[in-house]
Amino acid sequence: MITIVAKCVVKEGKVEEFKALAKDLVNESRKEVGCISYSLNQDLNDRNVLTFIEKWENKEAIELHNNSAHFTRIIPKLGEFQEKGLEVNLYERV
Repeated sequence: MITIVAKCVVKEGKVEEFKALAKDLVNESRKEVGCISYSLNQDLNDRNVLTFIEKWENKEAIELHNNSAHFTRIIPKLGEFQEKGLEVNLYERV
């Protein structure tokens, strides 16, 4: 299993738009083969920080996800709402 933590710092005043668009990404991603869990989380101390936490069966499932129609359509749009580039880390349990 691989866990992805993708942290987004959203521009002031754009959080609700970001969350609305991200909702579609979350819902579609959860339907994918190999997706164990997929959620969007908001930082309690800084409401402009939103983080996707995903669990995938393997790298192949992640590759399919990254090339899916919903991912390639939504991710560039989400990027327009961000202060800076997305910080993405992949983890495996030790």
